[in-house]
Amino acid sequence: MASSRKRPSGEVIAEVGRFLGSIDLRGKRLAIGLSGGVDSVTLLYVLKNCAAGSGFFLSAIHVNHGLSPNAGAWAQFCRALCARWGVPLAVRRVKVAKEGRGLEAAAREARYRAFKNSSCDAVALAHNRDDQAETVLMNLLRGTGVRGASGMPPRGRLDGKLLLRPLLEAPRAAILAYAREQGLEWVEDESNANEALTRNFVRRRLGPLIEARFPRWRESLARAARHFAGVGLDAQALLREFLAAQGLRAPSEAKLVEMLKQLTSGGARIMVEHDGMRLRVYRGKLALAPAASAAPFAPVEWKGERRIPIPALGGKLLFRRARGEGIDLHKLEQRRVAVRLRAGGERLQPDPRRPRRTLKNLFQEAGVPPWQRDRLPLLFCGDDLVWAPGLGIDAHYQATADTIGVVPEWR
Repeated sequence: MASSRKRPSGEVIAEVGRFLGSIDLRGKRLAIGLSGGVDSVTLLYVLKNCAAGSGFFLSAIHVNHGLSPNAGAWAQFCRALCARWGVPLAVRRVKVAKEGRGLEAAAREARYRAFKNSSCDAVALAHNRDDQAETVLMNLLRGTGVRGASGMPPRGRLDGKLLLRPLLEAPRAAILAYAREQGLEWVEDESNANEALTRNFVRRRLGPLIEARFPRWRESLARAARHFAGVGLDAQALLREFLAAQGLRAPSEAKLVEMLKQLTSGGARIMVEHDGMRLRVYRGKLALAPAASAAPFAPVEWKGERRIPIPALGGKLLFRRARGEGIDLHKLEQRRVAVRLRAGGERLQPDPRRPRRTLKNLFQEAGVPPWQRDRLPLLFCGDDLVWAPGLGIDAHYQATADTIGVVPEWR
């Protein structure tokens, strides 16, 4: 008699199906972070088969950290895989600067920066249930609070983009079983054996010890993460903690209540001043900015410099050259290139498959708060808007595979 029990690999299809059923991605550009490992290759395979039915446009991003002698081979594997499956791929080479942080954190920051600068509406990552359990355990061992104990969210935001983890409820064993059933190929990262890295130590040393006494510890910690994520903290205590973390003085009880009342009123233009700062809420997130009037800004001409400090806007523009990505340098050389602010009516076409749209609509879609939109540096070539932070490069100016490009970044 055949067993009616679902094969472990069937969990992969079930989990991704449930996830896609809970979110509307119709018409969205979904890019998967493709490392070449079994998790991301499996997620790419499943999403490739779901794209037409769910109505999203699928692409992939491979981030080359340059940390392994095999990094070039991994990038080539991803190119060949995506070419075979007909999935557009962007390969991004990043520089990992530790600057006092651990290698894992520095690599993650560089990777997420590449995702932020990609031309897509949503980024899908292949974190699984085992990754979630390991993250929660590491956070707890570091003395984290409720936020760390909640682990990685299945959905989040990344500079206005959706950040999605469709495999977060699928165990690693099920993913591996599915990949083998489908005859998928993937690469192995030799750094996964390096126990000097915290996650590998937890996975290779602590995990087996805990499993000997608590075989379902990964499932239990992943479930605990969901519970912690649903814990509602007292709103007054949360706001008081936020203000203290920013170095602001504590308001009186009466003022705290009034601040909460205004900030939770739902008005997109609501602004509360406290201790020289302005607090606003946009799409459920609290934002903080100086209460002082905005400094005057004058257009700045770009003449090929690697960086342009813009104190009036509180940051700097960085430019790096790269073949096959960024803004076509030859086109920029045709006319004067300048950094200006939004004046109203500007239009941009980051995706050549979609029509040119107003910055207002693009900013709304990207989740950029209204009060930030007029103080973002925009790059113009003559009268043409070429690039906007968080939105991308106009299709007419995007570099092709055989051209030298300039990749701007606003910090």
